[in-house]
Amino acid sequence: MNTPQPNLPAFLGPTNEDLLRLPPSNDEAEQALLGAILANNAAYEKVSDFLRAEHFADAVHARIFEACGKLIERGQIANAIQLKNLFEQESALTEVGGAQYLAQLQSSYVTIINAVDYGKTIHDLYLRRQLIAMGEDMVNDAFDYDLDIDASQQIAVAEDKLYRLAEIGETEGGLSTFKSAVLESLHMTEAAMRRDGLAGVSSGLHDLDKLLGGFHPSDLVILAARPSMGKTSLATNIAYNVAAAARTEKDAEGNPIEQRQPVAFFSLEMSSEQLASRVIAERTGVRSDSMRRGDIQDEDFDKIFEASRELFELPLFVDDTPALSVSQVRTRARRLKRQHGLSLIVIDYLQLMQPPAGKRSDNRVQEVSEITRGLKALAKDLDVPVIALSQLSRAVEQREDKRPQLSDLRESGSIEQDADVVMFIYRDQYYLERAEPSQRDGEDDNKYHERLERWKERCERAYGKAEIIIAKQRHGPIGAREFAFDGDTTRFSDLVADDHLPDHY
Repeated sequence: MNTPQPNLPAFLGPTNEDLLRLPPSNDEAEQALLGAILANNAAYEKVSDFLRAEHFADAVHARIFEACGKLIERGQIANAIQLKNLFEQESALTEVGGAQYLAQLQSSYVTIINAVDYGKTIHDLYLRRQLIAMGEDMVNDAFDYDLDIDASQQIAVAEDKLYRLAEIGETEGGLSTFKSAVLESLHMTEAAMRRDGLAGVSSGLHDLDKLLGGFHPSDLVILAARPSMGKTSLATNIAYNVAAAARTEKDAEGNPIEQRQPVAFFSLEMSSEQLASRVIAERTGVRSDSMRRGDIQDEDFDKIFEASRELFELPLFVDDTPALSVSQVRTRARRLKRQHGLSLIVIDYLQLMQPPAGKRSDNRVQEVSEITRGLKALAKDLDVPVIALSQLSRAVEQREDKRPQLSDLRESGSIEQDADVVMFIYRDQYYLERAEPSQRDGEDDNKYHERLERWKERCERAYGKAEIIIAKQRHGPIGAREFAFDGDTTRFSDLVADDHLPDHY
């Protein structure tokens, strides 16, 4: 008598049932679609937007579909007669019946209306086969223990593959009527009118919003500067301003409602605690370095405590994981958007990101190019603006005029090309303070003091000011604006002219 075998755990190996399972395919759907194309070439136009030869499970069917496409794109008719000569020498087609098989396909003509449905079935089954293959690769990679690749990196690789497969899986889209584009433009213009000329997300800086019209959804904004210019400070200011300001929208009945604007801040350089200290310093006027040392008075601590209570409910989410890849940022941002909503993504900074899995190379310019392309795709995918901070090359320091230019973007292979907006920060005060004139050999005291006075005057004019330069903007003008910058609290604000009194005065 045979004793029953216990059920074995799945990880001990595949069962007979698993070994008998074949990848999903549908020969009948493939034959029906090819028959429709051979009988009426218009069927090809209905599926060619999303269907490719490699999507067919049967290699012969894939070859026939590819040949039909080549003939149709040349303006020729693709039917059994035209393909007969082409396939006479191909053994694969001969094995299934040769020209007779083509005639059989053409005679099994289905209506052209069904062509799209058959095409989507073929495409869907292709995606399922890819998922199965991907799952097998994931299992094999997980079993293959490699000290150089930990589990989190394997997860990142799998996420990237799934995202790319999801992009292939898009069968909708394509060309649309110009009417829909015009309507979208009208809606955007109407929204800008309701928000006093602001089409996108407000930076909280009035003069910057006037120049940019806000940060637009799906835009990649590069914010670049040399060290100590304040690029992290400006990014933090903008992130706080967006998260703190609720946008007024209208519901279906036209009633105004306040819409929160969550912000995702990926800090690859600074810790979340350091970023929080900067925001608190900006709100209270207490220096962040004094807070770190505990060198503050009781009244300062009271201000910090009150500001902290206000910041508890701020929809500002910080991720200080170092060396993130674009796929990891995408996964975390998608999760945040699904759970809380999302209005803006800030990444500090670009050169600290990891290139996509499998795209590492010795050429750093190529790696950064892959990263910027990925960030632009992320902005379009989530339909939110992405602000990515970037370093500038040392070429700035070699010039007399140290204002940044587009050519100064470090590893700028495609940064300038992929970006919708490129902004620079320039502070004359920083350079002037490090260029105090000294008395030259043979120079009399009067001339030296004249030069010293001119330097002091320039320092006084530049004190507390920063210039934000818009060097590129797809949707509007370029130019520069001056802003107030408080180095002690790392705060940017609109600059009030000396001859202008504040509104609340």
